[in-house]
Amino acid sequence: MNDDNRELEFVRKQLQSALPPWSDAAPRADLWPRMLHRMEQESPPVFGWFESILLALVVLTFAFFPELLPAMLYHL
Repeated sequence: MNDDNRELEFVRKQLQSALPPWSDAAPRADLWPRMLHRMEQESPPVFGWFESILLALVVLTFAFFPELLPAMLYHL
């Protein structure tokens, strides 16, 4: 029983040294105005150049290998 207590104490000390104590301090600034500002900003485009290239690759793949289309539709 004494060995178990020693092991538990060792683990407790290791955890306390690895994890700093949690501070209950308030945030440095109010986050809500920043969130409102971020929501008002213009959102990025949904369909960009990278998505266009991927779509073109998919279309070209199905144009050159049409036998892949039924297999792809089966897996959807």
